Amino acid sequence: MTIVILLLLASAITGLATGLFFRVWTLLLVSPATAILAATVLQTSGFGFWTGVPIVVGCLIAGQVAYLAATFYVHRGELSVQDEIDGEPGKHGQRNIKDEDE
Repeated sequence: MTIVILLLLASAITGLATGLFFRVWTLLLVSPATAILAATVLQTSGFGFWTGVPIVVGCLIAGQVAYLAATFYVHRGELSVQDEIDGEPGKHGQRNIKDEDE
């Protein structure tokens, strides 16, 4: 049980670090590495295939949720519903759109 908690914690820490410092494309490298590492640790610890699969999936989910939390934390000032409601473009909005009425 300790191994499972440590794997989940390590996956969450990896997801947080990825979300704080890298873009979403980094998950293409981090997620398979997490799955392979978790499967290897579980196999060497004596877990069977059907017992290890939900744990590996849980590790991947923990990493993804931690990544989303870190990303929302980093971009908390840029995410605003007000930009959509009032019709004014935000920081990333397009300005000088020509022939808008066509």
